[in-house]
Amino acid sequence: MPKENTTTTTIAPTTSRKTSVVDSENKFAGLQLEEFSGKLYELCKDQHGCRFLQLKLEESASHVTMIYNEIHVHFVDLMTDPFGNYLCQKLLERCDDGQRSSIVEVIAPQFLKICLSMHGTRAVQKLIEFLSTKRQATVIVALEPNVVALIKDLNGNHVIQKCLHKLSPEHNQFIYDTVSQHCIEVASHKHGCCVYQRCIDHAVQSQKTQLVNVITQNALPLVQDPFGNYVVQYVLELGDAKYSDNLIRRFIEPVRELSVQKFSSNVIEKCIRVAEKDTRRLLIAGIIQHPNMERFLRDSYANYVIQTCLDSAEEDQRMQFIECIRPLLPSIRNTPYGKRIYSKIHSARK
Repeated sequence: MPKENTTTTTIAPTTSRKTSVVDSENKFAGLQLEEFSGKLYELCKDQHGCRFLQLKLEESASHVTMIYNEIHVHFVDLMTDPFGNYLCQKLLERCDDGQRSSIVEVIAPQFLKICLSMHGTRAVQKLIEFLSTKRQATVIVALEPNVVALIKDLNGNHVIQKCLHKLSPEHNQFIYDTVSQHCIEVASHKHGCCVYQRCIDHAVQSQKTQLVNVITQNALPLVQDPFGNYVVQYVLELGDAKYSDNLIRRFIEPVRELSVQKFSSNVIEKCIRVAEKDTRRLLIAGIIQHPNMERFLRDSYANYVIQTCLDSAEEDQRMQFIECIRPLLPSIRNTPYGKRIYSKIHSARK
């Protein structure tokens, strides 16, 4: 008996919920939009009412006009609503340029608030996809004072990325100017470092050069940062010597200091692998000249840099490095990293 009662109690609410959902959906079946005239705003904020209105938007231009006329003044509220934002997205697709421009004027004073909302960010991204006039694009330029705040926000950064993807270089240049001006703040942030990389992806040549020049100027603090180092590596991965060589040369003098740090040591390894021949020789020469090579060999990060040097150096410099390390091998031979270094040197002798 207890088991039967328990089973009945479990099933009954589930059946009730299913019936409730079906009833909610069915209450709009076969109804005409005109029957809800004057009540469309309230309908937008209901899950099933919102779906009903989205279907009506697909049916005719007259439905688009009717829905637009009743709700466009409420767009700020609806764009940030869990259900209303979906109707806003659909309406932005279906309305004409004049209607879209009016919507832009309605939301402009609260645009930042909408962008930062978890629901509003979706509707704003849809708006950006359908901007078609300079008048409409002005709402995006109005974001300029808040670009950094948006980039660092969980929701807002997606708005900036959509601007990069959809807007012309003329209309998204303000993003590149702001990011360049606040390079360290943006590139050293967990969301900002990703946006900085997307800026590079979508840049025209002049914008890419602008970004890379600023990264090069700020290379030392960035390369030591847990997020900024990925931006530096991204430039190296472009495979363009005119960008990477100047950047790598920033690390020649401090190469030993950078090799013993967690984040920068990874970048130094990559620099050694991708550098131009002359630049690589200068990097490796700086490491060979270390005044305390045994300490360098024992370092938990620098030993990987040494291994990369042995893999990437030209033969004459590799032999010079080996001769520098060989007297120290007995003291490190039984350590995990020492075994790897010993193996590389032993294979070189063969």
